[in-house]
Amino acid sequence: MHKPNEPRPYHGLDERRTEQRLCYSSPVWFGEHPKETLAQGQIVDISSRGAAFITYAHGSCPCFGQHIIARFKVPNYRPDHSFDLVNFTRSAHVCRVDKVYSYWRRVAVQFAEPLPFKPGEK
Repeated sequence: MHKPNEPRPYHGLDERRTEQRLCYSSPVWFGEHPKETLAQGQIVDISSRGAAFITYAHGSCPCFGQHIIARFKVPNYRPDHSFDLVNFTRSAHVCRVDKVYSYWRRVAVQFAEPLPFKPGEK
């Protein structure tokens, strides 16, 4: 049985999103407070309402239920398939922490305020 603060093995089978997500790789910086030193992770997918990223399992890995501040960039595609990278800072709630390897975690967060566009539906 999975305990709330214990990472779960990641098998990619628990999909609950209704919005198509954009799968891409981009840095994300996160922490509990925007003025503290932020930890870095790597976004693996994002939608207007949340994101998933990979980070080290050491002390800066957020826990299930924790609130964090996240800074990241998202491509906003135009009809001609060109895009601009748009900077965002979002308050987020950690809704999952999955064990990928002994030293990696996949963290899923839900944004307090959605993005103004749907990155996976352009």
